[in-house]
Amino acid sequence: MKKPDFYLGSHVGMNGVGKFLVGSALEAIQNNANTLMFFTGAPQNTRRTETEKLNIKEFKELLIENEIDITKVICHGPYTINLANTVKQETFDFGVRLLKEELIRLEAIGVHLLVLHPGAAVGALKEDALKSVAKGLNLVYKELPNSPVKIALETMSGKGTEVCITFEEIKTVLDLVEQKEKVGVCFDTCHMHDAGYDVKNNFDKVVEEFDNIVGLEKLMAIHLNDSKNSISSHKDRHENIGYGYIGFDALCKVVHNPLFKEIPILLETPWLDAKTSPYKVEIEMLKEKKFTNPFNDKEIK
Repeated sequence: MKKPDFYLGSHVGMNGVGKFLVGSALEAIQNNANTLMFFTGAPQNTRRTETEKLNIKEFKELLIENEIDITKVICHGPYTINLANTVKQETFDFGVRLLKEELIRLEAIGVHLLVLHPGAAVGALKEDALKSVAKGLNLVYKELPNSPVKIALETMSGKGTEVCITFEEIKTVLDLVEQKEKVGVCFDTCHMHDAGYDVKNNFDKVVEEFDNIVGLEKLMAIHLNDSKNSISSHKDRHENIGYGYIGFDALCKVVHNPLFKEIPILLETPWLDAKTSPYKVEIEMLKEKKFTNPFNDKEIK
């Protein structure tokens, strides 16, 4: 398999009755992607199909046939996990239990990276919430010490009482993690912009700051999204590539930055309507380094 210049894909579903992971792979292939990100079930609940029914063998065969490296495929953790919650013990315990189950499922699938929202403090001190995230991760890996699945904490926008908004907050968590080789970071360009980092005009400096505080070796994935809001808005509303306040040029530079050539880059931009995905067009534009204004009924910020 020839090494690509970059790994670019999007979030995909498990489309079609009985298709499951085969549907995920087919959607990525249709989009001309060479990586993909999926949920193992609905992100808002705990209902999960048994791994034996997910068509894992056929999924892996499709990836090989289409030269998609499974080591660059990632899973997104459920939104219902909140390891930062120190207010309700049952919420924390639920998150630890569900995260452990997700890691077991991913090991069975053969995908070894999970992106996780760190959670929200919900009224507690942020310092305690950050410690709680690390505590939860440590409990998971204490029960699964030999799990091959790594966890990438996503950079957050600062909406509500979210934690891991700044690189310093992320470092606080990582410093408390015991199995340090198992936990890293996922950039989200929309979240970083909304949190106050200048992704549009000075992303090189942002990356340098991350390297100085956390270490670039901790970067495991990137979510590539434009933003519907201005910098430091703390809103977390994704926009299609080139139509938001970050803009096409800045996001295209992220894709083509040689620092990220081994990092899976995933789009999570809004669908145009219930049936129309933007991903094939956005991937093509980013590959060609050319913004074509394909959704011309949308306003460009």
